[in-house]
Amino acid sequence: MTTTGGAKRRRGHIGIGAVAMTAALLLTSCGEGDDTPVLTWYINPDDGGQQALAEKCTEEADGAYRIQTSLLPNDAPSQREQLARRLAAGDSSLDIMSLDPPFIPELAEAGFLAPVPDDVAERTTQDTLEGALAGATWNDELVTVPFWANTQILWYRKSVAEEAGLDMSQPVTWEEVIDAAIEQDKYLGVQGIRAESMTVWVNALIESQGESVIVDPAASAEELETNLDSEAGRNAAEILGRIGSEGLGGPGIASMDENQSMLLFQRDSGSFMVNWPFVWAATNAAAEEGSLDSSLPEDIGWAPYPRVDEDSPAAAPLGGINLGVGAESEHPDLAFQAIECIVTPENQAEYFVTNGNPPSSASAFEDPRIEEDYPMADTIREALDGAAPRPQTPFYNEISEVIQESFTPVSGVDPDSTPAEADRYITDVLRGERLL
Repeated sequence: MTTTGGAKRRRGHIGIGAVAMTAALLLTSCGEGDDTPVLTWYINPDDGGQQALAEKCTEEADGAYRIQTSLLPNDAPSQREQLARRLAAGDSSLDIMSLDPPFIPELAEAGFLAPVPDDVAERTTQDTLEGALAGATWNDELVTVPFWANTQILWYRKSVAEEAGLDMSQPVTWEEVIDAAIEQDKYLGVQGIRAESMTVWVNALIESQGESVIVDPAASAEELETNLDSEAGRNAAEILGRIGSEGLGGPGIASMDENQSMLLFQRDSGSFMVNWPFVWAATNAAAEEGSLDSSLPEDIGWAPYPRVDEDSPAAAPLGGINLGVGAESEHPDLAFQAIECIVTPENQAEYFVTNGNPPSSASAFEDPRIEEDYPMADTIREALDGAAPRPQTPFYNEISEVIQESFTPVSGVDPDSTPAEADRYITDVLRGERLL
């Protein structure tokens, strides 16, 4: 699973294969004698939506440019590694890149991204949701253009919440959700695997308390300090540790990713789940084909991400994709023209209904097709306005890997020791005193 929280599972390999095949056909169409500038767009795997937008914007360009797509690896760390290596080598083919928000500071700090022109920045962010805008910036400067955004919300079985006496029209806390699951002898859908999703979870718990994992995002490796060994960090560890020690994530929590937690939630033992919007389309598709009870979608409700403190609004996780232009691109002006076409609110709405990835544009949510296909769209949009990016720092990769290692397995998380040990581990790694 990528850290973007995308919806590629709905059609699986069919969508990815279609992207690759169409991209190959597009490449072969560039015959000799055709001097139309070709822009290469490096895309993350989806259900073919980015390829469709490449074709649409190529047609609308009326010969000014042609967009061809190149498929990146499935997981975000591998995407980062491939792009960073090519950018460092001065690869001029990186005209447009679909970038996961956490890796943007690293690329921007290294000078790998072409500056976003002021007029492009103004036109493409007029109604961008606050969370998505935060994920596209570095050092208070827009360094990429928001394309689509994503966030987690709380999914619940109506029957379980009603039996537990929870009023889901009001914000609920992690404590209430945990107590309800214990009382009803049900499982919670969480992501306990040692992967990027653990950083997503820990960061959301800390940000929901008005704190951040990093004290000063712009600090150098020698001076950077993390804030895990704090009251907020210990509260986060207490939630993880309680879920682990109580066995609330199911017997397979150590390998529980977004897809596995969805499958757990869909069973009779399911109760509450934090997850991305892809689960709605996936659950409905399974119910329609008969692999799930056809009445299951009727028992599923949704609400804002759980709070840590009942008096403080939750800061839900931020996922999605932003578009950047390589600093060595031979056609930066045309690349930004193409990006402006790609990220129009109309195209973002189309991408949501066809690929399940929510818009970064507030006005895109007004498309009537969105409410029809995703009745929880208002909850998603509100969550995106208050969503918090993962730690924004050029050293994100190191910090994320330490969090993943330190906070798994969740059954072993101890609020009195885990946060402090993670803080020391990060400091030692960044100072060159310890290896990951």
